Amino acid sequence: MILTLAYCGLRWGEAIALRVRDVEFLRRRLTVHDNAVQLGVEHVEGLTKSRKQRAVPVPEFVLSELSLRCAGKNLDDLVFPGPNGEYLPRPKSVGGWFVGAVKRAGVQKITPHDLRHSCASLSISAGVNVMVLARMLGHDDPSVTLRVYSDLFDEDLDRAADRMHKAYSGNCGQIVGKETLIATAG
Repeated sequence: MILTLAYCGLRWGEAIALRVRDVEFLRRRLTVHDNAVQLGVEHVEGLTKSRKQRAVPVPEFVLSELSLRCAGKNLDDLVFPGPNGEYLPRPKSVGGWFVGAVKRAGVQKITPHDLRHSCASLSISAGVNVMVLARMLGHDDPSVTLRVYSDLFDEDLDRAADRMHKAYSGNCGQIVGKETLIATAG
């Protein structure tokens, strides 16, 4: 569950509604189309927040763990069932399994939703295109992704300067394509 949240960027309700049939091992994708919302002690399943189905890429190491979770299950079974085979309840903010796992890991306090942000951060660090990241996260408009995660792109500024230097530093004053690059050296 933790790997799926952290490396695929699913919302909690999307993750707990994930069924074995939604894991496409050959394509390395999750098909996300449902969302389970907890109302009191009961869950109601409906469409995702965007009301659209999406395909989410899955890193191979996460897929390996998912294969263990799916082994021997029927296609309609939940990938991450709760104790009685029903939907997994939302982790309690104090004393729940997630809080315990965070403490045992010795990391800062986080919530399951923070892992969605971790996915965005890890994706950006890995050079994932903003359009692809927006699709992964289920944002209808990539400007939402840029607005929410704009501070994570600062390293891209350094990479842009490095790439521009490598691509063009030897071309100052030379013809580049059909245009002339004019350089003023001081």
